[in-house]
Amino acid sequence: MNQHIKTSDIKTSDIKTSDMNRRQVMIGAAGLSFTFALGHADAAVLAGETTGKTLSPWISITPDGTVTIMSAATEMGQGSWTSLPLIVAEELDADWDKVRIVTAPPLDHIYGNPGFGGMMYTAGSNAVRSYYMPLRIAGAQVRRVLLDNAARKWGVPVEELTTKPNAVVHAKSGRKLGYGEIAAFAEVPAKAPEIKPEQLKKPADFRLIGKDVMRVELPLKVNGSATYGIDVQVPGMMYGTVLRAPVEGSVPDKIDDAKAKAVPGVTAVIRLPHGVGVVAQTAWAAFAARQALIDTVTWSRTGLAWGFDSDKAVDTFAADAHNLARPSRDWSSQGNARAAFQNAASVIDAEYRCDYAYHAQMEPLNAVASVAPDGGSVEIWAGTQSQTTATEAPAKLLGISRDKVKLHDLLMGGGFGRRGNRDVDFIIDAVMLSKEIKRPVKVMWTREDDVHNGRFRPLSGHYLRAAIDNAGKLTAWHHRLAGDRVGQFTDPVRFQAASGRDGMLMAGTDIQGYDVPNQLVEQLYRETGVRTNPLRGIGVTANKFATEAFMDEVARKRGVDPLAFRLALLKGTPRAHKAVERVAQMADWGRKREGRALGLAYIDYSGSQVAGIAEVSLNRATGQIKVHNFWCTIDCGVAIQPDNVVAQTEGSIVYGLGMTLTETITIRDGVVAESNSTTTACRA
Repeated sequence: MNQHIKTSDIKTSDIKTSDMNRRQVMIGAAGLSFTFALGHADAAVLAGETTGKTLSPWISITPDGTVTIMSAATEMGQGSWTSLPLIVAEELDADWDKVRIVTAPPLDHIYGNPGFGGMMYTAGSNAVRSYYMPLRIAGAQVRRVLLDNAARKWGVPVEELTTKPNAVVHAKSGRKLGYGEIAAFAEVPAKAPEIKPEQLKKPADFRLIGKDVMRVELPLKVNGSATYGIDVQVPGMMYGTVLRAPVEGSVPDKIDDAKAKAVPGVTAVIRLPHGVGVVAQTAWAAFAARQALIDTVTWSRTGLAWGFDSDKAVDTFAADAHNLARPSRDWSSQGNARAAFQNAASVIDAEYRCDYAYHAQMEPLNAVASVAPDGGSVEIWAGTQSQTTATEAPAKLLGISRDKVKLHDLLMGGGFGRRGNRDVDFIIDAVMLSKEIKRPVKVMWTREDDVHNGRFRPLSGHYLRAAIDNAGKLTAWHHRLAGDRVGQFTDPVRFQAASGRDGMLMAGTDIQGYDVPNQLVEQLYRETGVRTNPLRGIGVTANKFATEAFMDEVARKRGVDPLAFRLALLKGTPRAHKAVERVAQMADWGRKREGRALGLAYIDYSGSQVAGIAEVSLNRATGQIKVHNFWCTIDCGVAIQPDNVVAQTEGSIVYGLGMTLTETITIRDGVVAESNSTTTACRA
């Protein structure tokens, strides 16, 4: 079911909502529990301390008909807490008004994301893509168990039965059993029923998928009852903050903490491997003491980034990319691009640069940790993009098993990749301070902390070439990228497993969808020591800026309309061709605009076909670029929640314009120069 979605195509219906309790426990007493593939330890985790009953991996049904569904993806404003359970409910044929959602516990072997090797991680726009089929099958399996139990109860062939929302129906006799009624007597097989793909619902029969269902967390946000990490209060809690090393790898050299300890309410100043921690009775006291430390702490110059200057480095990166004699590694190739360039009638080339960029998530980083006095366990309250990492990293720090880490996985006020790095620095801060003072500690980063100590989209220099033959055809494409590594900071385990191939840096360098027979992408990694991280769209935000800007350059230098040029190259990719064609219609591409111009871009992002057009003007006296209008089409295949796809796309447009026009992070002598607002991130 392909849907070309844009704001003007979708009308949001009135949606009936019910009170959804995010922390509701899965009630199993006298109800139906599906225990497929559960061990005793898993069952104990799922049952919780109060129910005392083994519950299912994904679904529980109580006698009153309540269907409780586990959600494995974290909710950071993108709607996963609704979309994933919706997939289960569709195949289960559940009544959505009777569905309750519970955040899944950190059990990777049950809830792990297939797109991340089975770890619980929500990133890379892949939650729906990765969980789609497994969740459909899970829902269909439980539906089959309900049908089998009803068939035995009535003594009829299961083939004579069907379902409607929350009920099994026998049309011949006019009988009906609600899911809750079946839950009271049902027997659950030890092995889950086998469900083949052809047994799943046909898209034409969907009741929930593809419809605009109210996101379940929105009422909680509107009425103020939603709980974020920054809201958490626990008995005996103290407040903590950390003056972190200005450069990765540096450590405190000398600490004069007299002024910090003199701040009323401060209870401890603690040397940490990466900085100096302060614990106080109030957040304001902790912040004041940390401020007092700034001029009284000196740092070792042991970090690699000392002496690094991003303004000079971006010139060097671009020059290295441009210099074909500089050693590189092939990232991807198709055909024989090197030979095609040797035989080209002409070659077009261009250079692009992208600066460091900051995530700027709305909710500042924060976490609460309570380490047991003996250090043998820890309880954590935080919003995180990876439940796996949020439990693995504290366990490693404390030298305990992962099952001794209890995680309360909370809502997040934005993530964009920042809350998913392997060392979850904001959580580790809280764990370290709690371990030292043997009390719960709530650590909060200020906006300035997050800017100064951020993990940024990497700096990169791009050199691109296009080979044109005698017939004027684009026969070869060459992209050389020089940039910071990302994987070694955000996920060193996977980075090493990939032999140093950094997919997070290089994502989007390909020109998938375009009919160019010979393609070559090269990588030139640069070790700067600057903390880096994926940022919304991973490497795509920088790399597609370069590839699509260059596609326009090639069209212009050949004297061809950029739209016609792309459409010709996309003839063999019908979905892509349609997306580009449709966005051109929306923008009225051929119409002349006095003092304004249109820019076009296309991308195949993980299978979704996306095309955008910006209408811009340039003030030649000041150099200021103004964006007046933006049109976008997206064909994402099956749209689980169409209105949410629109919302996410609109947010992405605003986010992308900000990074392109007004944002940058500058590094001088290894230290971040900005404190808050920033300016310009991508340059040709």
